[in-house]
Amino acid sequence: PLFSHKAVVCLSVGHSKNRAVAQSSGEFLCFQDADDIMLPQRVRLQFESSLLHPNSLIGSRISRLPQGSTERYTRWINSLTPDQLQTQAFTSHGPTVVMPTWFCSRKLFQKVGPFNEGGKGVPEDLLFFYQHLRQGGSLVRVNECLLVYRYHEEAATHSVTEETIWKLRLDFLQERVLSQWEHFTIWSAGKQGRKLFRSLSPSTQKKVRAFCDVDVKKIKRGFYTYEESQERPKPRVPVLDFREACGPFIICVKLVSFFIMYLFSSVKEAVCLEEVGGAKRLMVCVETSTVLSLFFAPSITAHNEKYQ
Repeated sequence: PLFSHKAVVCLSVGHSKNRAVAQSSGEFLCFQDADDIMLPQRVRLQFESSLLHPNSLIGSRISRLPQGSTERYTRWINSLTPDQLQTQAFTSHGPTVVMPTWFCSRKLFQKVGPFNEGGKGVPEDLLFFYQHLRQGGSLVRVNECLLVYRYHEEAATHSVTEETIWKLRLDFLQERVLSQWEHFTIWSAGKQGRKLFRSLSPSTQKKVRAFCDVDVKKIKRGFYTYEESQERPKPRVPVLDFREACGPFIICVKLVSFFIMYLFSSVKEAVCLEEVGGAKRLMVCVETSTVLSLFFAPSITAHNEKYQ
């Protein structure tokens, strides 16, 4: 419905979205950034999908303006399978359905929301997305391009720091995955793997069985010692040859080559390599159906592309 708009002070992106929802009265909500372009069939197709999937955030494929901006991210978001909308929620890209394409019932929004109104630097879309998944919500993408998503340097999402996203992702990973595992192995004894270990809660650190790697120099060191720890003795975690490692694994590498597929096949794990935006990404199923999120691949840089 149409409504009049009275000038108000914009406290944050989340505040503006919440006010828009409060001023509307329809049973369904269709979100869009003011500088994006909605294609004519969007509302109809997403409304039809929402009727079929009432507990879902409905998204769509996108195109970019200017054409070619954030090319890797655009290919990723447009190519995810239905299962990957859920399993890749832990990656550095952010929500697997882009917030400016969201469509949902008001009932769902009221159950999950409102948006966080914390101000500049708060990724209100990612927080809402995680809360939706916590409450058992599902994700659906209409496999047509229904939005032209504009890129520009003044986007509010540039204010979201890497460390903010890192902490939110890590907390969600520990809550949703690592809390369910008795032990796990971190693939990569390098910078990313060590950062992951240091960022884990003390109780989760104790679940780390080992690091594993292909780098002979790292393996020869034998252990990683967490020097900054306040514990005594300081935690020491074995560094193993990948062939001696046991799953489940958290993969902490930015680029995975097809050589890795051969390596993992030698330790009898189910491996799927997929091409995503110019980077090879590794998905590992350990034993039966334990699915490993690619927590750090392709890289934090890819996440920044999303927020641009």
